Amino acid sequence: MLVTMPSQPPTLTLADAVEAASALAGAGGRRLLGLVGPPGAGKSTLSALLAQRLGAAMVVVGMDGFHLANAELIRLGRRDRKGAPDTFDVDGYVALLRRLRGQTGPLYAPRFDRDLEESIGSAVRVEPEVPLVVTEGNYLLHDQHGWDAVRAELDEVWYLDLDDAERRQRLVGRRLGHGDTAEHAAFWVGEVDEPNARLVAATRARADRVVGMP
Repeated sequence: MLVTMPSQPPTLTLADAVEAASALAGAGGRRLLGLVGPPGAGKSTLSALLAQRLGAAMVVVGMDGFHLANAELIRLGRRDRKGAPDTFDVDGYVALLRRLRGQTGPLYAPRFDRDLEESIGSAVRVEPEVPLVVTEGNYLLHDQHGWDAVRAELDEVWYLDLDDAERRQRLVGRRLGHGDTAEHAAFWVGEVDEPNARLVAATRARADRVVGMP
């Protein structure tokens, strides 16, 4: 019996990604591009590169701005696994994506501050004439806890692929850079980030393209 293997998304280099994002920005009207990948895969890095190359033609609105506040996570008993799919205001995020799609005037989006470990409301101003909105996060292709509503709001979703050992090393380094201890950083990456990373990796085949991250 002939077994048909599932098709895999085409892979882009960083140069390809810049070119493809530029084409989206120039396609006319508002376009929403999602960047998804496991924790530490380079979503913020690629977002910054695209912003540098495209300038005023794009703006970044991160999914992480919709982290539930620490006080609320404590109330729900979820603070010790912050970053899991059920620790975000998913409905609020989807509502913002819909507003971005039909935007006619300036609007404001929240931003997550890694030093404070909290979201800052109305921190990102989005003008209606900006043609490309890049939104990045772990769960853009997830299909539980309400995340299944996200994909329909995005024109394309790119999955960022990075060697797992390098990704984990960068995650530990990032936590150390924000004042964490080496022991706790290693614990958090292994016990919190990695289970989330496996959930994200399972969504790779749903992406439109894969970007190989250096």
